Amino acid sequence: MASPSLTPSNWWVALVAGGLAGTAVDVSLFPLDTIKTRLQSGQGFGQAGGFRLLYAGLGPVLVGSAPNAALFFVTYESVKSHLYTLDSDVQWRVPIQMASAAAGEAMACVVRVPVEIVKQRRQAGANLKPRAIIRDIIRHEGGLGLYRGYTTTLLREIPFAFIQFPLWEWLKARWSASQVMEPLRPWQSSLCGAVAGGTSAALTTPLDVAKTRIMLAARGSQLAQNPSTILALQTVWRESGATGLMAGVTPRTLWISVGGAIFFGVYEKAKTIFGS
Repeated sequence: MASPSLTPSNWWVALVAGGLAGTAVDVSLFPLDTIKTRLQSGQGFGQAGGFRLLYAGLGPVLVGSAPNAALFFVTYESVKSHLYTLDSDVQWRVPIQMASAAAGEAMACVVRVPVEIVKQRRQAGANLKPRAIIRDIIRHEGGLGLYRGYTTTLLREIPFAFIQFPLWEWLKARWSASQVMEPLRPWQSSLCGAVAGGTSAALTTPLDVAKTRIMLAARGSQLAQNPSTILALQTVWRESGATGLMAGVTPRTLWISVGGAIFFGVYEKAKTIFGS
């Protein structure tokens, strides 16, 4: 159960490795994310852009993906390392991983939410450039408008992380034990990440739909004025039932499964390179 303390050197490794991992996933799988967003849009897939301009909104992601992922992993590794030093009892392993992941998500969402809002509006057919979208939001909603859906995003990300990271750590431990405790190679860790990510993605799709609806809600609409997760879920349920709540589940699961493989593979590989 013991975990090495997070030294300044390891802190920088987590920072760089996390940034590289996040950028690699966001850039390589962006079209799948666009398709998922358009499937979840209240205006419908075709009206939101269909299969056209699948890289619309990539600019904000290029700016935000590295600091977003870096913030997550630095927080995750720091909190996990600190909590491990407080209690080395094996029964606390999963709660510590869950608490660390939740802390990481709360920090990462400070960057992720504004990026998501601008990105998703571009993906859903907004004709404005990212800077114009930001100016428009601030002009009409103030700076807090860039954080519309922050709570809903956290309500999506924390359950996702509660499933993904303990499952990833467990799969790695089981695989390592099966090869006589030999450390896993990066490609093995990436496969564990794919399974953990895909499972988490499928189970949290309704929360992702709610987050998308809130972020894309037209100014002055009920959801824009009251960005409640419950209200968003009720609205989707009234419009299209269970099918609506699972809108985009296939591209989301595929995107995060492949993304999990890339994300954790790049993260572990970068750690071996920069930590050596």
